[in-house]
Amino acid sequence: MSNPSSPQHDPIREAIRQLRRLPGIGEKTAARLVYWLLRSSDDTAKDLARALNALGGTVKECSQCCDLTSSDPCSLCKNPARGTQTVLVVEHPQDVVAFERSGEYSGLYHVLHGAISPLDGITPSDLRIQPLLERMRPGTITEVILATDPNVEGDATALYLARLLEPLGLKITRLAHGISVGTEIEYADALSLAHALKNRVAV
Repeated sequence: MSNPSSPQHDPIREAIRQLRRLPGIGEKTAARLVYWLLRSSDDTAKDLARALNALGGTVKECSQCCDLTSSDPCSLCKNPARGTQTVLVVEHPQDVVAFERSGEYSGLYHVLHGAISPLDGITPSDLRIQPLLERMRPGTITEVILATDPNVEGDATALYLARLLEPLGLKITRLAHGISVGTEIEYADALSLAHALKNRVAV
């Protein structure tokens, strides 16, 4: 029988090991977070654990825009104040948060959940492209803004989508270069996003 006091059963080491699985979290950062939690009030760790557990049971994809949400349709899709003739296509759910923070856009969104990347084995069939095409009913959507990241994968995805959407007679635009090449949308500042959106160009 294993010894409960052995390293593999040390709750501190196990917590550090689990936090290291998160992107951008190394050994030192994970340790700092764990010890911060230990010094915090008793409810802090419990509240965090409860919130994380709730993610798996309540968060799902919106059946309309494919964003992650706790309700279907999501709050943006069912908001009557949003414009319904423009769809902004982004790679990730966190990109929606970035554009909302900019305050420049008030239309609808569509989340692809990635970008075409043959080297990583990601093909068009892995993305939420078919649901996007199904939203393009005649007389409903007039403009599609391709807001994929300004890198090789994002450009390839935008070009692929533009070719699919072109026969539908829609206005297809791409973000202007207010965002530095190679920058991921979620990390761009609000002013740069607003500029890129306002000065978008036809594809």
